[in-house]
Amino acid sequence: MERFIDPSELEAHLATALAWAEANLLHWSTAFQAGLLLTAFLIAKLIAGRFGNRAVEYAANLTLPARMDSALQLLAKQSGALIFLLLVWLSIGVLLQITWPSHTYILRLVASLTTAWIVISLSSNIIRDPTLSRLIAGVAWIVAALNIVGLLGPTVEALDQLSITLGELRLSLLTICKGVVVLAVLLWGALAISNVIEGQIERFRELTPSARVLLSKLSKIAFVTLAVILTLNAVGIDLTALAVLSGAIAFGIGFGLQKVVSNLVSGFILLLDKSIKPGDVIELEESFGWITKLGARYVSVRTRDGKEFLIPNEDLITHRVVNWSFSHKLVRLEVKFGVTYDADPHKVREVACAAAATADRVVADPAPVCHLSEFGDSSLNFLLRFWVNDPENGVANVSGQVMLALWDALKENGIGIPYPHREVFVHQAEPRPLSPSPATDSEGSR
Repeated sequence: MERFIDPSELEAHLATALAWAEANLLHWSTAFQAGLLLTAFLIAKLIAGRFGNRAVEYAANLTLPARMDSALQLLAKQSGALIFLLLVWLSIGVLLQITWPSHTYILRLVASLTTAWIVISLSSNIIRDPTLSRLIAGVAWIVAALNIVGLLGPTVEALDQLSITLGELRLSLLTICKGVVVLAVLLWGALAISNVIEGQIERFRELTPSARVLLSKLSKIAFVTLAVILTLNAVGIDLTALAVLSGAIAFGIGFGLQKVVSNLVSGFILLLDKSIKPGDVIELEESFGWITKLGARYVSVRTRDGKEFLIPNEDLITHRVVNWSFSHKLVRLEVKFGVTYDADPHKVREVACAAAATADRVVADPAPVCHLSEFGDSSLNFLLRFWVNDPENGVANVSGQVMLALWDALKENGIGIPYPHREVFVHQAEPRPLSPSPATDSEGSR
């Protein structure tokens, strides 16, 4: 393993930094320029505080094309930095007019750093992911700042010297930094391209929803894999040296990540066999609802009460799943009810079928049917069956609507619904004469 850095070179870098500070900072003009910068900052903050929010609201109310409107809003949000930059350059111009060019070094340095920050901030806002946007903006500004102050070269050399050697692979801190930046940029590009492709795939209505999801996921995996491979090549890592490592990782996955791999494979199986797809209404054990998303590891099922169940893909493969809309959405529901024995069962069937047909979601074909199912102890029991073609809108609500319509129809036709009742008979016992107790008899005999 190599030494991280030579002490003599470190001393040379420190000496260079001290010489630069002594030549550029340890001077009375530094305090003067710092005062100008502080004044410009306070003025910019005051102006931006009063008019910055108004500028943002004004930009938001303008009817401009989407790109121009977004750019104008970004400029309005950076109003404080823009005003500060304008005041700094104005101060530099005034000092140059009174022939004080040596008193503008700090001002020009801050102006350059501020300009770089504004440009980088506006450019990084095209990235939708806020975390990645801030990361790229921070790294880009650090590189720009080091370049502006003339320390980019020494910093690169110092990072390159902080290295270790693993066999034939030399890994330095500079290589790691480059790899992180390149990987972040390539991943952002890969995800952006895959999102565009996914949007184009969604427009092909000839493909089934499962096929669209499968193609979208395959394209995303392909682009992300390509980004990782390009990053490894960019930092100089030989991919053939990773063969043993990849084998060890695969061996570890086989033991430690069995469930994860099983869910991933199950997800592809579900997409390929088209057993479920987004929009299907399924029932799995106690979960009933419609599928909103097919993920790589789970399926999202939303119920009527707003709950969203994340069911692992493996459960949908190994457990019994009721897909209410696999081949069609026509679902049969049934309602059980009973009437008194003095009712005409033929009329009851007609009334029940007509009542079910009045419900909004009950389809006319197949028509509702009613069957006499049982001669009960105190009622004639019937089974009313009807069909709906939108189970994703719920089944309990339409059953309740049918039962309300059935109640009204039976009441209107004078058909009674029996309810259990009991008769209690109280038998009064005859009075019996009181007999003296044994103790009383014995006392009386005495």
